[in-house]
Amino acid sequence: MKKILLLGMLLAALQGCSLREPIGAEQDTETPTLTPRASTYYDLINMPRPKGRLMAVVYGFRDQTGQYKPTPASSFSTSVTQGAASMLMDAMQASGWFVVLEREGLQNLLTERKIIRASQKKPNTPMNIQAELPPLQAANMMLEGGIIAYDTNVKSGGEGARYLGIDISREYRVDQVTVNLRAVDVRSGQILANVMTSKTIYSVGRSAGVFKFIEFKKLLEAEVGYTTNEPAQLCVLSAIESAVGHLLAQGIERRLWQIAGDNSQPVQNETLDRYLTQNKVTPEGEGSDE
Repeated sequence: MKKILLLGMLLAALQGCSLREPIGAEQDTETPTLTPRASTYYDLINMPRPKGRLMAVVYGFRDQTGQYKPTPASSFSTSVTQGAASMLMDAMQASGWFVVLEREGLQNLLTERKIIRASQKKPNTPMNIQAELPPLQAANMMLEGGIIAYDTNVKSGGEGARYLGIDISREYRVDQVTVNLRAVDVRSGQILANVMTSKTIYSVGRSAGVFKFIEFKKLLEAEVGYTTNEPAQLCVLSAIESAVGHLLAQGIERRLWQIAGDNSQPVQNETLDRYLTQNKVTPEGEGSDE
């Protein structure tokens, strides 16, 4: 009996040292919260303020990877989110550089405007729709692109140890998502700036166990473990936010759009400087992405 208790205490110690406490069932009743934000979101907020906001539209930001989740759901569910356009518009709004005009749901908007015009022709029209309907605003910039790659098992591995029937192990896998974002001049169709960003997606599994004969014909076997997967949609959101930041940095550097204040003096902004440095350095450590 003492040996069983001793091994049980040893297994508990291994679990405490190597395994983070998993989420309990009682936490499933937590109230909804705002989507957690990565550092790329705060980079957008900390960018220099614009001299004037850009009128921009997004018609779509599609999944171009063609990747599906592993079986058995491979024919029904894609590996990445299909709501990337909404994520892009959220990042544009957060940056403070854009006036985002609705185009993804344009048909619904036009239908509602037709209803308003029809209602204005009827007697006893409600006060809220009596005023003349103004024309829709036009944009001078269009943001295009999409999720262009989702690579699985970019890196995988692990480590473990076993001693006297007691073992502990850790396994990990790294996936990668890549997005492309480009700014297009509506008047000329010219591509003003173009960026590609990638974000890794980590999956980690940890386990500990014991397999040992306590006495003759008495076997102790126990195992504990858990797995965590980084949410793919949050990684896509972070990659999109990073793409917007790099797009703004490219435009500022090429003087496609101006920041507020005196443009004759060098811009002193730590976040902008970091993005400009990343734009100029290739993965090999030299050169430019232009």
